[in-house]
Amino acid sequence: MKINGTYLGLLVIGFYFSVQVCAEPIVHKFKNPSFSGIGTGAHYLTIENQEHSRKKAIKDALEAAERAAQREIDNSTLSKFIRNLESRIYAQLAKQLVDNMFSNDNPVRFGSFVLEGSTVTYEVITNIDGTEFIKMTIVDENGTTTVIEIPIGSGNFGGDGDATDGG
Repeated sequence: MKINGTYLGLLVIGFYFSVQVCAEPIVHKFKNPSFSGIGTGAHYLTIENQEHSRKKAIKDALEAAERAAQREIDNSTLSKFIRNLESRIYAQLAKQLVDNMFSNDNPVRFGSFVLEGSTVTYEVITNIDGTEFIKMTIVDENGTTTVIEIPIGSGNFGGDGDATDGG
């Protein structure tokens, strides 16, 4: 088999150009960072911030609606009546307690009662010098103790009459 020189020349030139030709594979790149991974951090952070903001807005709106409903319930005529009644009952109980502790006729020397889970005890204590005071101890549900000492017979709430009439 005999090869013509022209064919041989074309064959050599063909090999030469085929070695010089470089081709890259076709690579598909997504524009969305969620798919490509390029710039993903910023993209995910933006989405996370938007979701967080929406959830917080919904939560805040629900809490505001609950507070508004509670205010409406608290401001109803029945709620106001109940609060006023409770206040007057507690005031009456306090008045009776004070009257019993400071009565000149037959004072109560000690006592104890429970009010909404808090224990209130009181007793009249006489000092060595003969002065007296009421020691009131209040222990709440959590065990926190408050002690109040009230002097008896000391001090003067009004004049004896001499100061107002000039003599």
